[in-house]
Amino acid sequence: MRELSVIITVKDEQGNIKPLLESIRTALSRIDYEVVLVDDGSSDKTKQQILENADERTILVELRKNYGQSTAMTAGIDYSRGKYIALLDGDLQNDPADIPSMLELLKKEDWDVVAGNRKNRKDGFFLRKIPSRIANALIRRMTGVYIKDYGCTLKVFRREIAEELGLYGELHRFIPVLAKMQGAKITQVDVKHHARMHGKSKYGINRTFKVMSDLVLMVFMRRYMQKPMHLFGPIGFISLGIGIGINIYLLVLKIMGQDIWGKPLLILGLILLLGGIQLITIGIIADINVRTYFESQNKKTYNVRKVYHAKREVTHEKEFTL
Repeated sequence: MRELSVIITVKDEQGNIKPLLESIRTALSRIDYEVVLVDDGSSDKTKQQILENADERTILVELRKNYGQSTAMTAGIDYSRGKYIALLDGDLQNDPADIPSMLELLKKEDWDVVAGNRKNRKDGFFLRKIPSRIANALIRRMTGVYIKDYGCTLKVFRREIAEELGLYGELHRFIPVLAKMQGAKITQVDVKHHARMHGKSKYGINRTFKVMSDLVLMVFMRRYMQKPMHLFGPIGFISLGIGIGINIYLLVLKIMGQDIWGKPLLILGLILLLGGIQLITIGIIADINVRTYFESQNKKTYNVRKVYHAKREVTHEKEFTL
């Protein structure tokens, strides 16, 4: 097993491959590492450049089509062999020279994740920096995971954390939240950031709406993944209670001889009554699905950091028997 696997997802980065690999070799010369490059459906000569500049430490994982950065990262982690995992962008904006110090911090101070913070970011102010700052503040506020820079790909993980991230869709933006859901200890350090020299950025202002959609999912997963009834139940019972109250009030008016048919209040009462029943039902079904998810796959609802037995530290469950 290698000490470190550097996972890089690339798409149409032919001009960056050679200098990227050269900078990695220089920066990690004293580390037993491998580079896993995942070609996520490139349409240029990215694959050819990788093969021409590869050495014995380089692994190329070519995907059949463009699946997106999250899925490509998952493929890279699956095909890596390192004890520790580093994620790096393929556009030369992250600096591989930051990886050794991040890895050393991870090992010495018992962190699970060391995340990079682009202190002097070399991107457009209005289209990149301002939206990023707003998004970072919103994510911190809504998830309770206080990382300054969610958009920085450069991160170093312990392998067991990286393997359980569950990346799909475009959830790579929320890696710190996914790691925190496993109970990971996360710290952050300032890292260098360079302006893009070759190729075009894959990010645009339109990704703001994707971030907002994924943020709603992250908030749900962070707070209610194992207890969905705690979200749907209270809302459902409040709606049901108000609906019942309105309908009792209208029933009293009907008994007193007043005509209640066609009143907007009647329609509102029925909507709240039926909506409350539906929300409670959804909560029950979601709770059953959560139980099925964990129990059918023998998944645990917790993560153990370490086990100590007979004055000996045990890091993996398979190393001991009860």
